[in-house]
Amino acid sequence: MSDASSGAIDSVLQEQRVFPPPMEFSKSAHVHSIDEYRQMYKESIENPEAFWGKMAEQLHWFKKWDRVLDWKPPFAKWFVGGKLNVSYNCLDLQIERGNGDKAAILWEGEPVGGMPGTGGAVHRISYQQLRDMVCRFANGLKSLGVKKGDRVTIYMPMVPEAAVAMLGCARIGAAHSVIFGGFSSQAIADRVEDAQSDIIITADGGFRRGQIVPLKQNVDDALTKTNRVRKVIVLERVGATPERPHKIQWVEGRDVWWHELVQKQSTECPAEPMDAEDTLFVLYTSGSTGKPKGILHTTGGFLLGVQSTSKYVFDLRPDDVYWCSADVGWITGHSYVVYGLLSNGATTLMYEGAPNFPDFSRFWSLIERHRVTIFYTAPTAIRAFMRAGREFVDRHDLRSLRLLGTVGEPINPEAWMWYRDVVGHGRCPIVDTWWQTETGMIMITPLPGATPTKPGTATLPFFGVDAAIVDRSGKEMAANQGGLLVIRKPWPAMLRGIFNDPDRYQKQYWSDVPNMYFTGDGARRDQDGYFWIMGRVDDVINVSGHRLGTMEIESALVAHPSVAEAAVVGMPHEMKGQGIAAFVTLDADKTPNEELKKELINWVGKQIGSLAKPDQIRFAEALPKTRSGKIMRRLLKELATNGQVAGDVTTLEDYSVLAKLRDKEES
Repeated sequence: MSDASSGAIDSVLQEQRVFPPPMEFSKSAHVHSIDEYRQMYKESIENPEAFWGKMAEQLHWFKKWDRVLDWKPPFAKWFVGGKLNVSYNCLDLQIERGNGDKAAILWEGEPVGGMPGTGGAVHRISYQQLRDMVCRFANGLKSLGVKKGDRVTIYMPMVPEAAVAMLGCARIGAAHSVIFGGFSSQAIADRVEDAQSDIIITADGGFRRGQIVPLKQNVDDALTKTNRVRKVIVLERVGATPERPHKIQWVEGRDVWWHELVQKQSTECPAEPMDAEDTLFVLYTSGSTGKPKGILHTTGGFLLGVQSTSKYVFDLRPDDVYWCSADVGWITGHSYVVYGLLSNGATTLMYEGAPNFPDFSRFWSLIERHRVTIFYTAPTAIRAFMRAGREFVDRHDLRSLRLLGTVGEPINPEAWMWYRDVVGHGRCPIVDTWWQTETGMIMITPLPGATPTKPGTATLPFFGVDAAIVDRSGKEMAANQGGLLVIRKPWPAMLRGIFNDPDRYQKQYWSDVPNMYFTGDGARRDQDGYFWIMGRVDDVINVSGHRLGTMEIESALVAHPSVAEAAVVGMPHEMKGQGIAAFVTLDADKTPNEELKKELINWVGKQIGSLAKPDQIRFAEALPKTRSGKIMRRLLKELATNGQVAGDVTTLEDYSVLAKLRDKEES
């Protein structure tokens, strides 16, 4: 990053407000003060084996470990010799603790033709009921020949049965590979081949924006590209009515109805004792080119990581109703919809559908209807709600909320403040979390009862996370100097490798900076030690030899009163090497024009420095996003560079957005 840019950002940082935790919240929090956090963090870094060994006693072990950590960089083994089962910890242990009748999962479906603000079907599943469902399904898997060590592919809508499938696999020791329901048939085939999976669990369809998502059809198409799969388990989710005919292909001998598989199965299925280092799941990262990259997570360390972060980051209480809006097809759904919450005996809400269907009040009506106390969502969604207008929020009673969280990408300060003031009414702490598919658990985050927060920063590392900002040689950078975000010591939930490709694991994550895990993100620490995530290093633009983070420029643009959302990408520039292209959506009452373009360019110059001024401002009605809400900057970069998009668009939520952007480009 350039000195001019750093200086401008420093002045912005100094102007930002600091929000201490609400006193009433701190009194009852798991961690009461920043001093208590610092003491616990110090212990976790100086003696990680003692710290994590004590934490692990909260879990149920069939056999206690012989050694907490075996570290031979870059390969780690946690709780060596220990035996446990994730399904047992999430279900049986909670029932033993008296939570059998407590709601484990609250589920709401998307309405079909309902009035705005009304809900779809609602299911309440207790811990005892969930255990019975999981055992029946696990026995069903066994009846099909699934055994410990197998890989099972899950391609499901956001329904409770998706969690049942995951927990059922974990119960018998089969590793699951969940594929997000928005992926194409080719993506399914590629992942099935790489995971060497011969079982797929799917549904006849799912619902999104009132339309049927043809999941079974996608699976059928995928299986024309691979002959590996021998059984397809199909949940009857959509069905067929005279008003909504829905036919699916059926292959006798291969396809099995879920309800027929489980109806005669026993509700008793002993949990398989698993070695702490046995594979729990393989999760393929999205958007990669070439061979799919299967991130491998194991049993003991992953469970402890998500159990402990869920407890402390969300300050879980027995009466909480927790809602993370992520899909189980992503790591956030694995860690903070299913495993982290159920292993704490919490109530987790699942919602199948879009955030703005039938309108932008849907999320807020869900919170009001289910009395949600903790809400965890993506900054992209928050910015979309900002643009839609606060009237959708204000018409609902959100007094049940006590904690807000963000996940998926850095949140700009303006969105943070809107979230705090409009959704949380100034009384809910915000946990702005940084982590990755590879890390398995939250790595940098405020603790809500302890950490003073600043809009736009993920603040401080979680216990045991030795995070640092370094240059390529591994030298630590001074305060407010941009560099590479690395983790210098192993942590329990860390990935154990890339499935069937250990060399790729070492090369991709441990080669850029000597003996350190390189996250791929650029960041800096301010004078208080807080981490500011700049975004992916490959999203850092080199303008005339000066490195500028796209996130910095996006935050500056969104700070303008006319701008609702912005995405910044690099583009070829004859003089500078790389130029800056900004795609901007305006507030609903604003009109795009040349004068506003000039105003925004100068605005960025004042916020960051003249080097950061966009070379192009392109107004857009909406930005291309995945179904999980992430802006597809790769597509924007292709458009800015080539004037067209040729890459994979299978996870794009709304194809018309891309068409409109192309039309604007051509005009």
